[in-house]
Amino acid sequence: MAFIELIIGLGNPGREYENTRHNFGFLLVDELLRAWSTFGAPDTVSGRKDPFELYRATTPAKQRVMLLKPLTYMNKSGEAVRRVLDYYHLDAEKMLVMHDEMDLPLGRMRLKTGGGNAGHNGLKSIDLHAGTPNYHRMRLGIGKPAGFDGASFVLGRFAPFERSLLEETLTAARKGVEILLGGDFRAAQQHCNGFTPMDPPEPA
Repeated sequence: MAFIELIIGLGNPGREYENTRHNFGFLLVDELLRAWSTFGAPDTVSGRKDPFELYRATTPAKQRVMLLKPLTYMNKSGEAVRRVLDYYHLDAEKMLVMHDEMDLPLGRMRLKTGGGNAGHNGLKSIDLHAGTPNYHRMRLGIGKPAGFDGASFVLGRFAPFERSLLEETLTAARKGVEILLGGDFRAAQQHCNGFTPMDPPEPA
């Protein structure tokens, strides 16, 4: 059986949320789709209870995997995840969830298995509907500058001076996912947790 069967990027649907910090998971799915070969049209469900976009892709190492964007809004992400797990008979403990993390600065990431949700609404929903917290997570740092309201900060867009750092992080995160898909969790964790980007540019 595959070590990872389903890769999930968390975010909110709609143009108003494109490229926001809370959509870091969506951005990483897009990065994976750009780098990997997709086959077949994406499975989509819209206008129903659990909308989603589901892609089938092949990595450069010829590994096949499914990639999911829940389109249920963040706090109902688990509804779409449960639907996909049930329909394709997938194991919840063989999924990777990629999400934004305010407790890490932009340019840092952490790979872990299980644990708490730290108040992240997407993870709360997935824990509930998957019936277990024992799945793999990639925490993608967005930071939280002093004086910012958390809700408004995560729903804000990355600043222009952050773009190069964001792209560098997405490339490194893609490499981490590819190592993980090869079945070596420890090597993937060392890559992700040890990633140190170049110094971010100062805002103009």
